[in-house]
Amino acid sequence: MPIAISIVCSGGYPDELSCSGELIYTGSGGKPAGRKNNKDQKLVRGNLALKNCIKTRTPVRVIHGFKGQNREGGSHSRAKQVSTFTYDGLYHVVDCWIEGQPGSRMLKYRLQRIPGQPELPLHIAKGMRKSKMRPGLCMTDISQGKEGTPICVINTVDGVRPAPFRYITRIKSLFWSTGIRPQGCDCANGCSDSASCACAVKNGGEIPFNFNGAVVNEKPLIFECGPSCKCPPSCHNRVSQHGMKIPLEVFRTTKTGWGVRSLRSISSGSFICEYVGELLDGKEADQRRNSDYLFDIGCNYDNDRSCSQTMEDVGFTIDAAECGNIGRFINHSCSPNLYAQNVLWDHNDKRMPHIMFFAAETIPPLQELTYDYNYETDRVHDVNGSIKFKCCRCGSPQCCGRLY
Repeated sequence: MPIAISIVCSGGYPDELSCSGELIYTGSGGKPAGRKNNKDQKLVRGNLALKNCIKTRTPVRVIHGFKGQNREGGSHSRAKQVSTFTYDGLYHVVDCWIEGQPGSRMLKYRLQRIPGQPELPLHIAKGMRKSKMRPGLCMTDISQGKEGTPICVINTVDGVRPAPFRYITRIKSLFWSTGIRPQGCDCANGCSDSASCACAVKNGGEIPFNFNGAVVNEKPLIFECGPSCKCPPSCHNRVSQHGMKIPLEVFRTTKTGWGVRSLRSISSGSFICEYVGELLDGKEADQRRNSDYLFDIGCNYDNDRSCSQTMEDVGFTIDAAECGNIGRFINHSCSPNLYAQNVLWDHNDKRMPHIMFFAAETIPPLQELTYDYNYETDRVHDVNGSIKFKCCRCGSPQCCGRLY
């Protein structure tokens, strides 16, 4: 008698997972959902083996696949769909039946998750998306309507609320107000020809994004189309300038204060948000007492000597302590799932790029979003010039133990 030991739910068939731990699984064979010329599924091979688990009470391992994008597909092609797989736990198969009309009948299985196992974030995320009242909800929208999607704040750890700050969506700066607009491209119908597009030339002869808006390859500096370009707002070389699109939330962690996560899976290469705050020159930044929200920017592009020499005299820093956006809540990790990308689109000054966060990998729901703060040891000082020390609590197996 054949017995099934594991199944994979990856979206090819209409499976249903409830937040209570019940899974309605669709058998294999026939045609997946959305395909024409369906055929009846038959109770043979894997389908029969799964039904036999009802009689034998054999637990089945359940694995979930999250669809993502392969960033290496090229800038002028649709990204290839790839999947990241997450182990859910052990289930008992409790029922089996047939649904549908002749010619498109599907085998259905009801599985119940065995109690006592660690709860998978996927179950929690589904419950949160369906719930009208979130446990630990202390703010419904920390952006106060300034973002396209509300950003709620969740705290199930203690009674603390985020410290007051002013939410902004653009860099606060006197330097950018005098900047010169960059020369634009003439691609009136969109930047589809990398050979003739001036912005593609600035990016090394290619558009850095694919048509799904994902970064194809990381670069020291990305040039998006700007205000002087003739291409439409829908041009696929205009990504991060349109702001955050992925729904995010701020939540209280057990060890590292506030953090950021999403209730949905995030594809590799997807734009997350910008690091927004007050733009300061180096001297003014050195006088700020709270160094936790300082982000040094500019001119770390390959071996640009002239730019590096300039930065020794005029360095710039973004301070998000008093005013900023959701980027100020993203924590450090020695094994991050985001990376910071330098982007220019509304001016040409390489000393002051936008700092845009992109997904370095496909990220499952509720996984905390993190990036490497990249501090240099013994290089952070207080206002008196003394070296500051801070332990790293990221919890990564690769943790170096010290943040700065």
